[in-house]
Amino acid sequence: MRKPIEKYTALVVQPHVEVAIDRSGIKRNLDRALNMIDFGVGYYWEVPVRLAVFPEYFLQGVTTPGKGEHGLDDFMKKAITFDDEEIHALIDKCREYDMYIAGGGLIERVPEFPDRWFNTAFILGPEGVALRYHKYHVPASIGLGTSPHDMWEEYSALFGGDIKDIFPVIDTPIGKLGTMTCHDGATPEVSRALGFNGVEVICHPVALQEVEGVSKPWEFWEFSRRTRAHDNMCYLLGSNWGTVDYKYYPKAFCSGNSFAIDYTGMMLRHAPYPEEQVLAVTLDIEALREHRTRINHNMWVDVRTEAFKQIYEHPNYPPNLFPSGNPPRNLAHKMTGAYTSMDRMYDRGQFVMPFDKDGMKHSDLLKSRISTAQDRGALRKD
Repeated sequence: MRKPIEKYTALVVQPHVEVAIDRSGIKRNLDRALNMIDFGVGYYWEVPVRLAVFPEYFLQGVTTPGKGEHGLDDFMKKAITFDDEEIHALIDKCREYDMYIAGGGLIERVPEFPDRWFNTAFILGPEGVALRYHKYHVPASIGLGTSPHDMWEEYSALFGGDIKDIFPVIDTPIGKLGTMTCHDGATPEVSRALGFNGVEVICHPVALQEVEGVSKPWEFWEFSRRTRAHDNMCYLLGSNWGTVDYKYYPKAFCSGNSFAIDYTGMMLRHAPYPEEQVLAVTLDIEALREHRTRINHNMWVDVRTEAFKQIYEHPNYPPNLFPSGNPPRNLAHKMTGAYTSMDRMYDRGQFVMPFDKDGMKHSDLLKSRISTAQDRGALRKD
């Protein structure tokens, strides 16, 4: 007979992040992360810390459109693998405290696909690397990392294309853990896949910028993630940057607001400011499991799939855009997938062009906007 899972403390770390250029910058971010774990484990000693969640790109940082935009070569210079010393240092910390560490936005060099990098979330434990997840919903206009969808045929042939391969959930002594990264949480599909796979705690690293809806009056980050937790009846631990050092960014570029949300969608902890912080929350997995036994307000018991199949039976965003030999070079190159997806939505009448653009194809409008931005130096050309 199995034993109950004791209540434990989870840390949601909202760190200061340096946009690293090389391994020395990564080392500074790593050292700060390790110190924040030491603080949290020591300060919240009465209910042992068994899990810590860090944000997207907490080790290496990331760039966005504008003068500071990095291209493929810049990212590859700071890409690392799970065999590198930075990951081993985090695993050593897991062993020291008998805990798990989740983080995201690892700019990962994948040996099987050496011409590009993947935006990789991970869960590490005392036994080593427990879970790797390659971000699926990489934004068309911001993320330069390759999605599995960008090379679907090759990727699924190597790593598997089953829902449990793409959106893994692991069964651990502290519950069933999964992860999704930043834009993955903007729409329901990834969290729903994790829910289908049995997730009880979603570790959710983000580098969510103020322009994307972090603070009031447009707190999209909060209300959407409360919905993801509620709909999948799971805990969600969302970690964002506190402050950042990069000459092209304001200090509060990714403006904090990290939180812990319970399986009913209620906010348990919140750091509503862009400063460094470590939140602590008590997780009760047995209470979650009891809650799921009830059919009243159970978000899975009456899912009726048949009427919705047309939404997903044909592609929207095109797969296999960036196969081996054609990695995304810069953000303008990455945006080419939006030509097809936007045209499809307008062609089927889902969207309607505004009056002054009536008769235009959206792809032509987008190409014009990209070209104009490149001419004025707002997007890279190379």
